[in-house]
Amino acid sequence: MILIKGSKAVDPKTGTERIADVLIKDGKIAKIAGHIEPEGEMTVIRAAGLTLAPGLIDVHVHFRDPGLTYKEDIQTGAAAAKRGGYTTVITMANTKPAADTPETVSYILEEGKKTGIHVLPAAAVSKGLKGEEMTDMEALKEAGAVGFTDDGIPLMDGKLVMEAMETAARLDVPLSFHEEDPCFIRENGINHGKVSEKLGIYGSPAVAEDSLVARDCMIALHTGASVNIQHISSAKSVAMVRAAKKMGADVWAEVTPHHFTLTEDAVTEYGTLAKMNPPLRTEADRRALIEGLKDGTIDMIATDHAPHSAEEKEKPLTQAPSGIIGLETALALGITQLVRTGELTIAQLMEKMSFNPACLYRLDKGWLTEGEDADLVLFDENEEWTVGNYASKASNCPFTGWKLYGKVKYTICDGEIVYEDESAAH
Repeated sequence: MILIKGSKAVDPKTGTERIADVLIKDGKIAKIAGHIEPEGEMTVIRAAGLTLAPGLIDVHVHFRDPGLTYKEDIQTGAAAAKRGGYTTVITMANTKPAADTPETVSYILEEGKKTGIHVLPAAAVSKGLKGEEMTDMEALKEAGAVGFTDDGIPLMDGKLVMEAMETAARLDVPLSFHEEDPCFIRENGINHGKVSEKLGIYGSPAVAEDSLVARDCMIALHTGASVNIQHISSAKSVAMVRAAKKMGADVWAEVTPHHFTLTEDAVTEYGTLAKMNPPLRTEADRRALIEGLKDGTIDMIATDHAPHSAEEKEKPLTQAPSGIIGLETALALGITQLVRTGELTIAQLMEKMSFNPACLYRLDKGWLTEGEDADLVLFDENEEWTVGNYASKASNCPFTGWKLYGKVKYTICDGEIVYEDESAAH
């Protein structure tokens, strides 16, 4: 048994927060009350001044396992997740081999069970991520896939996309789409704009994203599928999702902390550590992303945790791979950039980081209610800390050395403490 005393308990489902004691027993939230007396053998966490919320859920991580484990593996990825306050993560399918067979999906699930948190695989939409032939989505769901994505690679065949959406609607699973039409892109990872012009390259214009977002919003409207627009980065794409939702489409959108924090100017300061697909765009785009979070157009904050080796990221800008790690900094960037600036309340941030992700993936999680699974994060909103010393295998992150607010003290999954900050005290 664990008794958490005197925390600010935040429930994103109801948007409420209150000072309360929370008793955890047999993996469940047994009781939430103003005062609970300690009894018998139990771990007591003195949590006055700390915030208690449902464990964070990330709908978009790359753990590189199987096949690319020099970058990250399921164990190290989960260690980074636990340190960041995550109790559930959805892994992307672009492994080697791709997660396009029941065997690979089963492997990820089995390895995930060893981590202490919920590691849930999304399987590929197309065989071999080639965008030509659909996978057996029914068999993959049966094996334990919770959704489908070819993330990293856009699906260019509209007919295949429609067929995938029709199948996903029938199976009641979400689809997630990487929206970048390569015919508009000359060098990926850098916005086509003032910075790319200074660098003497063309880069990746917003129309590459906008055009595919428009297509898939409309196909979603016609098929009734649950569709997640991944790592949205463009103001016009936000407007398109907003319009599609108004029309009745079951379209969702996720934004990364790096897209709501940084602009294309970061490329001149951080080089390849600010290279990602889709790229960091303009300040106007960044503001549109924050407005999208505020008005509910953007439902979720996802990290797109993308580990690479130091050698890969040390290559020249146009040759280095895109992507950064994000699990260990996401909550703090949300608190620093959105809550402390008055853009979102802490309950709204938790809605974007736990409740809405659970809703998209049909998970019985994401709220703070008696009788529910004790998947929880306990953090200090006001503690300042310096980014670095990662639990991930990788360290490709532009935020290294930044001072951020919001320090995870405990991560609890299924009623077990799976992460405890060294400064935390019982």
